[in-house]
Amino acid sequence: MTPTPANILEQYHHEAMTWLRSIDFYKQENSHLMNRLSEVVDGTTDRDFLAQAEHFQNQFIIKDEFMDILRHDVNEQQSRLMEKHRKREPFLDKSLETSQLGLREQVAYLEKDFTELRNDFNRYLVVMH
Repeated sequence: MTPTPANILEQYHHEAMTWLRSIDFYKQENSHLMNRLSEVVDGTTDRDFLAQAEHFQNQFIIKDEFMDILRHDVNEQQSRLMEKHRKREPFLDKSLETSQLGLREQVAYLEKDFTELRNDFNRYLVVMH
């Protein structure tokens, strides 16, 4: 069975909705990690601990900004998909497909990279306490 452009557009839409939920989850998780960092740093004077804490804080900020940009890009893709659906355009242009593939890669990167950062941070807290 060969997928139709309408089926592909629908799948792209569902995929983008999943990405937005994932981004929201990682944003919440990132906020939780930043709060946890704040808790453990409060009252600490150990320079090594504080230097490493600053590194994690910077990484959390970078991830937060990346997620904001990624959410924006996914929302733009959603708008393009909805416009095609609204106009009942029967074709799938290459730029839409290329954009979807790029977003898929970025979301996969976020999931892998964030998981690695979270694990590093949790190991750091165990070792430093």
